[in-house]
Amino acid sequence: MTQTPLVLVDGSSYLYRAYHALPPLANSKGMPTGAVKGVINMLRSLQKSYPDSTIAVVFDAKGKTFRDELFEHYKAQRPPMPDDLRPQVQPIHDIVQAMGLPLIVVEGVEADDVIGSYARQATEQGMDVIISTGDKDMAQLVNQHITLVNTMTNSTLTPAGVKEKFGIGPELIIDLLALMGDKVDNIPGVAGVGEKTATALLQGIGGLDAIYADPEKVRSLDIRGAKKLPEKLLAEKDNAYLSYQLATIKCDVELADDVNALHNTEPDRDALLALFSEMEFKSWVAELQQPATPASPVPPAAVRYHTVLDQASLDDWLARIGNAELFALDTETTSLDVMQAGLVGISLAVNAHEAAYIPLAHDYVGAPPQLDRDQVLAQLKPLLESEAHRKVGQNLKYDAHILLNHGITLRGMAFDTMLESYVLNSVASRHDMDTLSLRHLGHQPVSFEDIAGKGKKQLTFNQIALEQAAPYAAEDADITLRLHQVLWPQLQAVAPLQNLFETIEMPLLPVLMRMEHHGILLDREQLRRQSSELHQLCQQLQAQAHELAGEPFNLNSPKQLQHILFDKLGIPPLKKTPTGQPSTAEPILQELALEHELPNVIMQYRSMSKLQSTYTDALPNQINPRTGRVHTSYHQAVAATGRLSSSDPNLQNIPIRTEQGRRVRQAFIAPPGKKIVAADYSQIELRIMAHLSGDKGLLNAFAHGADIHKATAAEVFGVALDDVSHEQRRSAKAINFGLIYGMSAFGLARQLHIGRQEAQQYVDRYFERYPGVKQYMDNIRQQAAEHGFVETLFGRRLYLPDINAKNGQLRQAAERTAINAPMQGTAADIIKRAMIDVDGWLSGAGLDAVMIMQVHDELVFEVADQDIDALVAGIRQRMQGAAELHVPLIVDVGIGNNWDEAH
Repeated sequence: MTQTPLVLVDGSSYLYRAYHALPPLANSKGMPTGAVKGVINMLRSLQKSYPDSTIAVVFDAKGKTFRDELFEHYKAQRPPMPDDLRPQVQPIHDIVQAMGLPLIVVEGVEADDVIGSYARQATEQGMDVIISTGDKDMAQLVNQHITLVNTMTNSTLTPAGVKEKFGIGPELIIDLLALMGDKVDNIPGVAGVGEKTATALLQGIGGLDAIYADPEKVRSLDIRGAKKLPEKLLAEKDNAYLSYQLATIKCDVELADDVNALHNTEPDRDALLALFSEMEFKSWVAELQQPATPASPVPPAAVRYHTVLDQASLDDWLARIGNAELFALDTETTSLDVMQAGLVGISLAVNAHEAAYIPLAHDYVGAPPQLDRDQVLAQLKPLLESEAHRKVGQNLKYDAHILLNHGITLRGMAFDTMLESYVLNSVASRHDMDTLSLRHLGHQPVSFEDIAGKGKKQLTFNQIALEQAAPYAAEDADITLRLHQVLWPQLQAVAPLQNLFETIEMPLLPVLMRMEHHGILLDREQLRRQSSELHQLCQQLQAQAHELAGEPFNLNSPKQLQHILFDKLGIPPLKKTPTGQPSTAEPILQELALEHELPNVIMQYRSMSKLQSTYTDALPNQINPRTGRVHTSYHQAVAATGRLSSSDPNLQNIPIRTEQGRRVRQAFIAPPGKKIVAADYSQIELRIMAHLSGDKGLLNAFAHGADIHKATAAEVFGVALDDVSHEQRRSAKAINFGLIYGMSAFGLARQLHIGRQEAQQYVDRYFERYPGVKQYMDNIRQQAAEHGFVETLFGRRLYLPDINAKNGQLRQAAERTAINAPMQGTAADIIKRAMIDVDGWLSGAGLDAVMIMQVHDELVFEVADQDIDALVAGIRQRMQGAAELHVPLIVDVGIGNNWDEAH
């Protein structure tokens, strides 16, 4: 057989798997592009793996096939192609052809049949064949010359592999499908026979013909329900043989071209450039715009992953990273909790497709001798703490924490691929390494579950055998380096994004790490007391709800609540769920609570219950036993607007408008001899609106230090400033904040509990008085529609895939985001700049003070009593100077023994 195999790609399998594997992506015109990128990535990966092979791509044809004539219900249960996948099919076909790959579509048969026919032709002519697919049905084609390759999982199926996976050889796969059926393709199979039973029948007796030749043999098999199986099989015989026909891949399709006519041609660079530009695949466009050079693809066999077990190997890698301009770094640990994780090993990469893993603490029975962890870290420390030796990582903040636990302060953190991806497109839902690898490299890395298992039996990394652990760990460093090599040129191509990455996101990373590592002191006893009080309050509210309902019921059960509110009490439902039931969602209950007592009590109960479970009960359990503090995790690459989020605990959502919520903040305390200082930007988003819109009325109000809500009330209600009532100011505040969030008159009416017409009059009067705001909103909507994104003052882009959607609701939601995102995103950028500046100042100011929290527009500090005045002056100066706007930035500062007192 040939040394160079023919590669046949199941394009239809690729299409759906890419669509479901990647988050929804779209270009600036709103055209979906995720499946296109996924399919082409996998094809490019195949080209690298099989550089000398002919690669042909086969797709299903439109319309019915011969199987529909055999069985009218064939594939009847399959849903239609998703609306956002259908328009991606033709671009994929166009790109495949422009890549110089044969594109094959044969009417009346499926892609499987075309692939089967070409595979048979090829093997008859002495060729080996690789079939790239994720379809299990294809296992029937496997033999000593035909191998299945799954690009998504990086796995292969040979005859032995088929037997290991399915428990039977390739020759019985059709019989397996005939017995068990296939829900996806609506192949009936034998009713009551699942995969386990079918496999046991085939292992015990043989194929379909052998089973039906003597069904009585089945009774003697060790199968659950074996005594009754012969009757079932006989009753379903016709279905079994029909299923056999439906499941059999046809290998004698009449093909327009003989297998010898399949050849790859030179790519059409101009066509690819046009297609990639339209899809906005920037890295591929940049690649094509480089001078053409001979390809040097790296097949998997050329990937070199080393395990460092002796000093000579370590010396070699120390020299490599010491001489490198940049190296990738990754740590393997025993836990995701950075304050408790133990370091198990370190991975390093200097060049793509080559990496090393240094195991330091694998302690399973039979583990090979490893280098001493302390000695290795001592040798690595000068390089890891050097600013001159630049590092790249994926979520590098985690690795910095782990190293700090071992006395190493990681410096020279130049790049983080998670943040590179996030800055390029914050709307892309995931920025983890596996997703990025598949999206940008067309490669599915080995997952942790693949080597560690799942659930309760999952191993920690120190328990995993080096034969599996080392390649997995080394791959992490390799993929990280390769991702940087793809992502960084894309950032460099857009100067504002490169600047945002280099001046805000990367410098912020060590700041956040220091805040997390320091932690926050909690008053455990106060939380315990509050939990007890909340528990009693919840019981009282529950009893009150039962009394109002006239019977006991579960306040957390939507079904029981539906019955009480709408059936028993006869309250008219405001909205129905997708299944047609009256909705009891929180916004609905809030509206019902305005007129009915029971929904109001239920809302209070839910609020108190959530406060107890989420905070007063949970926070004490999150106190680190070693430090006595809670150590939240800040996430830079989650919120699309650039805002930070936090978890374990989530500091962003602690209620502040209720007395009980503020009491939770009272548990965040200063140690003896110190105080909590909270510094909060005043109305920052409204000030940014004034700057961006240039509206004279807003600029004037802020310039003169006016109460902006009172000033707006005076304008909207046509009264003198001194005559503005409390109610008018409240309404003006709702208007000010509502409009910058794109709120409609209808939404304002609901919030203020007034008529829609009256709300519309408020909105119209507001825009008459502040015409610059109206002009800004109109302009930003238009810009968003034209470009597909909006920008913050510092160049952060917020993509809006639905800005030109035909669906009105989706489009209007995108327009509301277009109005608000530049303000919220700019506010996020400003406080990040302030954090970086304040942190740098504190590091050399000689004050006994540390920044411990960031929550929305607020920074929180822990400071010694004697340094309070210096700290307040310093942070106010730096926070107010974090951006130059046409209006002053104002910072309110509070001081107290706890967070609530300081706020």
